[in-house]
Amino acid sequence: MATARYQLLPNRSLDDTDVLVLPVPYEQTVSYKPGTGRGPAAILAATEQLEYYDEDQRWSPFKHMGITVLPPLDKRSHESEGDFQRRLQQSVAALPSRPLLLALGGEHSITPALIQGRMSAPGTVVLLDAHADLRREFEGTRFSHACPMHHVREAGHTILMAGVRSLLDEEAVRIAGDPGIRCFMDRELQRPESWRALLAAIAALSGPVWLTIDMDAFNPAAVPGVGTPQPGGLSWYQVLAIIEACLFNPRVTLRGCDLVELVPEPSCVSDMTAAKLSHKLISWWGKSQRLDERPERGSQTEIEYQ
Repeated sequence: MATARYQLLPNRSLDDTDVLVLPVPYEQTVSYKPGTGRGPAAILAATEQLEYYDEDQRWSPFKHMGITVLPPLDKRSHESEGDFQRRLQQSVAALPSRPLLLALGGEHSITPALIQGRMSAPGTVVLLDAHADLRREFEGTRFSHACPMHHVREAGHTILMAGVRSLLDEEAVRIAGDPGIRCFMDRELQRPESWRALLAAIAALSGPVWLTIDMDAFNPAAVPGVGTPQPGGLSWYQVLAIIEACLFNPRVTLRGCDLVELVPEPSCVSDMTAAKLSHKLISWWGKSQRLDERPERGSQTEIEYQ
C-alpha cells in the first residue's frame, strides 16, 4: 500500500511525547457489518479537518503537548488470534509508561491485551458500549469482539459499564451476581436519577483506570458507522460528560483509552465524531495534568501513515 501523507496530530519522538496514539487495524471476528479494520486510518485522516482549539477547555492542546503517532500494529498472516493478542500486549508493555496511550481500533477484541500491557495491577475499566461483551467465547473463538469484558474481569479488573442495550441472559445473570461489575443500562440513563448515579459512580473511582469506548455506544442516528448498531444509545454530550467526570477525577490515574469498532462510511460523520472524540480525550487529559501551564512547544509536523 502506498504511503499517505497527512497533516495529522503533531508527531514527536518517544522521549519527547505526552500521548502515544497506536493504530490497531485488527479485524478478524466481526459478526455483522465489516470494515472496522479501516477505522484507524479513517480517524487519522479525519484529523486533517479538525480545528485544534478545544472550545470546551478553551486552549490549543497541541501547542503545549507532544503527540506521537506510532506505526500501525496488525495481525501477521502466519499468526493465530492468540499469538497476535500476545504480541499486542508485549508491544504495549514495551512502550514508555509515562505518556497516555490512546489506541484506535479495529475491533473490540484488542482491548484486553491493551489493558494487560498497560495495567500490571488490577484497576477499573470504564466501558461505553451497546453490548456487555461478557461472552466466554463467540463463533468458536474466545478472542472474539464479543468477549473482551470477560477477559478483563478474569484478569481481576472491576468494570463500570454504561450504555448497554444488547446482551445475552447469561451476561445479565453474570452482571447481577458479580459485585465487580456495575452496569448502567442505556434506557435507565434516560432517567435523571440514574444519570446522576452514573456520574457519582465515576466520581467515586480511584486508582488506575482504563477507558474503552465502542463507537456503537452512541445513538446510531449520530454515529451510523459501526459494525453492530443498536437502537437507542448515548448522545455526544452524554459521552463527553462521562469522559469529563473520569478524566477530571483527581483520584483517577488514567492508564489509557481506546476507541474501537468504527466502520468508516461515505458521509464521514462517524469518522469525524471518532476523530473529535480522540481530540477531546487528548485535550482533557492534558488539561487534567495541567499541561496548559507549559510554554508553547512549537507547531505540528507532517508524518507518514502507511
